[in-house]
Amino acid sequence: MRPIWSGSISFGLINIPVNLYSASNDIGIDLDMLHKGDHGKIKYMRVCTKDGEEVPYDEIVKGYEVQEGDYVELTQEDFKRANAKKTSTIDINNFSKEEEIAPHLHEKPYYLEPKKGAEKAFVLLREALKQSKKVGIATFVLRQREHLAALKPEGDAIMLNQLRFESEIRTAKDLNLPKGKTRANELKMALNLINELTEKFDAGKFKDTYTDELKKVIRDKAKGKKPKQKGVSAPARSPKVDDMMALLKKSLEEGRKPNTAGVKARSRTRTRAHAAR
Repeated sequence: MRPIWSGSISFGLINIPVNLYSASNDIGIDLDMLHKGDHGKIKYMRVCTKDGEEVPYDEIVKGYEVQEGDYVELTQEDFKRANAKKTSTIDINNFSKEEEIAPHLHEKPYYLEPKKGAEKAFVLLREALKQSKKVGIATFVLRQREHLAALKPEGDAIMLNQLRFESEIRTAKDLNLPKGKTRANELKMALNLINELTEKFDAGKFKDTYTDELKKVIRDKAKGKKPKQKGVSAPARSPKVDDMMALLKKSLEEGRKPNTAGVKARSRTRTRAHAAR
């Protein structure tokens, strides 16, 4: 893997030189844009709006529009001049409990790797995080933007979870959201359904099956076969109030079917739980 950023972690007066690597993979399918009919690839050209000519990459610069049509051109040195320390440092400001970070603030995971000679300091930070059961709350600059981050131990690695700033989260005040109460018997049935479908979260059991199914459609079409449509269902509609109880009861019955792996696992868990009492 090639690092996407290189700098250092600032931990009190300790500086730990590190490389930053993406910790996630894009496993989707790359699709080309084609001209319908002759399947010619669609090209996206970098064209200057003034002369209509295509512009090579080495002649493209970044700029900020101060007023209409008037730009200030920015270089990599200008971005560093804004704050040289921030562009090269993951600055740990404080430590917090991970559960105090709201889930909607999490954005993207990265791995940190110590550079040669920084291994001892890296291990010290990693083990201190493990023992304290805390995460380091830090700020850093990546791709000309400052980000919030949480540093946590992950096996022998330190993972940097890029977070969103609170100011980046939109409020729901402009949405047309319902108010009011629900019927007690419907709420009780809904709670029963939640309890029936409750199990310990295991990210490993969830897979991107849609991509595999889409690949099968592509293989079938390549062989001249007509792909079968999977998961056909009626258009979703809001249930009527009188239908609610019937739908909840049916959902509970479906969840209790013995041939579902999830229910089998829950039954085994409950059996072990009762045996332990």
